[in-house]
Amino acid sequence: MTEMTVAAGDDLVVLVDDAGRQVGSAAKSVVHHRATPLHLGFSCYVFDAAGRVLLTRRALAKRTWPGVWSNSFCGHPAPGEPIADAVRRRARQELGLSLGELQCVLPEFRYRAVAADGTVENEICPVFYAHSEEPLQVDPDEVMEWRWVSWRDLRSAAALGWSISPWAAEQVPLLDAATSRNRPC
Repeated sequence: MTEMTVAAGDDLVVLVDDAGRQVGSAAKSVVHHRATPLHLGFSCYVFDAAGRVLLTRRALAKRTWPGVWSNSFCGHPAPGEPIADAVRRRARQELGLSLGELQCVLPEFRYRAVAADGTVENEICPVFYAHSEEPLQVDPDEVMEWRWVSWRDLRSAAALGWSISPWAAEQVPLLDAATSRNRPC
């Protein structure tokens, strides 16, 4: 397994092979570059009681896709951390939300995207749905803006491609097709 030394306060991401098996870990601060190794992430879409979905605009300090509108939140599980626990952890950290039941809708989603600066995102990224009625308490280091929108409006944004993050643009049509399957991660 590949292991790296990390500075205090730096998060580790799980490096994986093409089959999704862990092959090591690396510091999050150094893993995203022009030759980003395949690693494990997740995305989550949070819905309210009215059926609207939360979109967030990534903070300008984010390493990848700063200032871009995206899904409700995303992140990386730590080595040994169950992915559902990681989803709940990031919901608390980024949005101040305590999530209950999670539904893994796209357990095998994988994408690769290249940012304008050449930074590559390369993830196996299970996609979750969650519901919340709690008021948001966003971390400004993570989220610079947010809004609740209809799924139809999100679908329209995804069809444009450029108006939201590349992973969200790929996920939305797949989520439309997969919502009846409800396979667990």
